[in-house]
Amino acid sequence: MATVPRRLARTIERETPTWGIRPVPSALRTLGAVDIGVLWGDLSIGLLVLLTGALLVPALGLPTALAAIVVGTIIGCVPLALMGVAGAREGVPAMVLFRAVLGLRGSWLPTAANLLQLVGWTTFEFWAMTRVADAVARDLVGFSSPVVWLVIVAVVCVGLALAGPIFTVRRWLARFGVWVVAVVALWLTFRLLTVADLGALWSTAGAGGLPFWLAVDLVIAMPVSWLPLVADYDRFATSARAAAAGTFGGYALGNLWFYALGVLLVLAAGSAPDVLDIGTTIAATAGGGVVLLALLVGESDQAMANVYSSAVTVQNVAPDVPQRALIVGVGIVGAIGAAILGDDAAITLESFLLLLGSVFVPLAAVFFADWLVRHRGRYGEQALFGNAAPGIRWRAIAPWLMGFAAYQICAPSPVAWWQDLLERTLGAIGVGVPVAGGALGGSMPGFAVAFVVALAVLPRLDAPTVPRR
Repeated sequence: MATVPRRLARTIERETPTWGIRPVPSALRTLGAVDIGVLWGDLSIGLLVLLTGALLVPALGLPTALAAIVVGTIIGCVPLALMGVAGAREGVPAMVLFRAVLGLRGSWLPTAANLLQLVGWTTFEFWAMTRVADAVARDLVGFSSPVVWLVIVAVVCVGLALAGPIFTVRRWLARFGVWVVAVVALWLTFRLLTVADLGALWSTAGAGGLPFWLAVDLVIAMPVSWLPLVADYDRFATSARAAAAGTFGGYALGNLWFYALGVLLVLAAGSAPDVLDIGTTIAATAGGGVVLLALLVGESDQAMANVYSSAVTVQNVAPDVPQRALIVGVGIVGAIGAAILGDDAAITLESFLLLLGSVFVPLAAVFFADWLVRHRGRYGEQALFGNAAPGIRWRAIAPWLMGFAAYQICAPSPVAWWQDLLERTLGAIGVGVPVAGGALGGSMPGFAVAFVVALAVLPRLDAPTVPRR
């Protein structure tokens, strides 16, 4: 962890929250590997991760579910760490990184998709946190007011976003948040292991209905959902090595742990894969709502990241708009959305957000083909701000679209109208959806197609002779 004088540290914390999209200067790159690990370790855990882990069973048995968790975590965290390296080397947010490969206006396409999914996830996080907090308060002290809890949740998360990444890591997570969540998670793990008959669970076969690689896809979904955000934070890393080690290590640890806890909550504690049922099961298993309330502390930084990155994302198109105003605006929109979101609407929103998320797996493949292979891991400031093509680089759009198509053909996102459209369109030419009954998953086919096609069609350019961090 980088050590700086106290006065300088305060100056850095004041300047960082309002830093825009230009390359971050060395003075503000103060997050070491431990800091980055704390951030991504905390971002990798939360109630929604437990919920996704719960979706793996009972379709899969315990051994197969754990295998899917390990494989999916490794596969998902590699591109996440690589995108973190790109952010650290170039010193810019994720949407700006796409300028060199997609063109300036081409980068507005993922910008729009990313803003839509970030505002959606902000709404979903606010909704889930409010429901759980209200249920805990009702059980503990007999107080129930979703509006009050929504206001508290929104104020805390927007406040952290206004304070910025360095404050959130150094003052909130490292000193308080991550330790609270770690202690609670350890206690929950202990309680689940004491009530579980691991021998019986290990030998019980799954009920079926979920192919192994589709289960891996569910695990990959969490780390790759952060691909459009990771550079927003790792640009403040002291070096590319610190970004890689902290991002991969921190996220992999939390992802493995909480997916496994989600599995045990279903198999050992009888929870249903629903956010409120997950919450009540945790409270009953771990000995009270205080434990669940502590987990909400860990959820707050995820909502913070969605709010902060929404503002940074908009600045790729409108760099002169004040970041603080954007943060407050996104927080207000998320709170209003959470206030009107019902249970059925929340399920539909989550499915739509997964559809949007699948856009970024093939996009990351195109980016890596261009940045990592074609440009040998360095663009330089001129390629992003001075020499970026002002329009759209269609040669990069084509492999992106082909990768997205491959993803959806292999594993259509669970949106009814989208699945119907795919079935009608592809059925007319005799192609069944999903291919191989969904056994391939979508992430790896989508990534592979986009990466190979991008290598074939994108031109090779000499990397700039600039030092690597």
